[in-house]
Amino acid sequence: MKILFVVNTLGRAGAETALLELLDSLQQKEYQISLYVMLGQGELADRLPKNVRLLNKHYTNCSVHTAKGRILLAKTVLVSFFRNGRLLQKAGVFIKNMMEMIKKRQIQTDKLCWSIVAQGAEIPDETYDLAVAYLEGASTYFTSASVKAAKKAAFLHIDYARAGYTRAMDRGCYEAFDRIFAVSDEVRDRFLEMYPEYGDRLYVFHNLVNQKKIRMLAKESGGFPEDFNGYRILTVGRLTRQKAYDLALRALYLLKQEGLAVRWYVLGEGDQRSSLEKQRASLKLKDDFVFCGAVENPYPYYRQCDLYVHATRYEGKSIAIQEAQTLGCAILASDCSGNREQIEDGVDGRFCPLTPEGIAAGIRELLNEKELRIRLGKAAAKRTMHDKQDLAQLLELLSPSVFL
Repeated sequence: MKILFVVNTLGRAGAETALLELLDSLQQKEYQISLYVMLGQGELADRLPKNVRLLNKHYTNCSVHTAKGRILLAKTVLVSFFRNGRLLQKAGVFIKNMMEMIKKRQIQTDKLCWSIVAQGAEIPDETYDLAVAYLEGASTYFTSASVKAAKKAAFLHIDYARAGYTRAMDRGCYEAFDRIFAVSDEVRDRFLEMYPEYGDRLYVFHNLVNQKKIRMLAKESGGFPEDFNGYRILTVGRLTRQKAYDLALRALYLLKQEGLAVRWYVLGEGDQRSSLEKQRASLKLKDDFVFCGAVENPYPYYRQCDLYVHATRYEGKSIAIQEAQTLGCAILASDCSGNREQIEDGVDGRFCPLTPEGIAAGIRELLNEKELRIRLGKAAAKRTMHDKQDLAQLLELLSPSVFL
């Protein structure tokens, strides 16, 4: 049976990592699996299981977060605008979405371009038994309107409304899907607030996490440099507004003003790197708030850090938190959607208000209480990630009897 997965990019991020685990879990089964990457970019293509066929005629391993990658991304959007015609329709949707974002005073360039990318993508000739849109935005719009499949499924990884999506932007795309999978209960609930009519086709599919593999990779060489004897804080995540690094910088400034010997390391890239570096310079934190970029193996950093901090504005279900729990990190997280479902406050982690003062206070408490950090880390390591039982809900779509 033929299954198609569609994703926006294949870069180093949580959803893409979860997709690789899902694909890996399917490689022992009798399926013909294909993958289409909407933007034709991403560093993780070489990690695809051998049985997965990459459909893109032109593909680059270049990250969308590098200067070269952003140029290639812009070219893809431009080509997509002219491919497949319907220029007036594409322009009209773009303008309509732009006006709505201006009213809300929150312009998100990626979401402006998703409909253009979806309408201008190369349409596959094949018909599939199951097509899976694994990310919101372009992959969902494309799978809904352009892919021929007996059954279709869509995945949700984020707090949908908080991420900037609207019913007007979606243009009824979810009506085409037989099942919609949210990666957590909170992601499901937030989606139902916008789309209550899809409650009967909405399921929870937890991220697949290979804890044995993570623990093995954590033992490899790498991690922090040896030239610092103070506390090491770690955060893993894209450099975007969602991840609230602007507040983290101000929190670290408060701690340094108190004379605390601490450095904060960030693994990830994103569109806010330039502005964050300017903020870091203005706060004189160049040596103390370290942007390490996206790294091939982040797990030695988790193993070596004194504290993992995940202070985000909103979340779906964080792979980074699951990785930190797997490796027994003491975790401080903001009290927001997504994080609440993954951490029990005071048992296997601590919550903090999403303010510079709140983040600084949480860090100060945990760094000053080593026994508390050890206790929280041990409890976090005992968490068992969900096994592959959720996979059955997806593969049921290949059984006609389920829908009789």
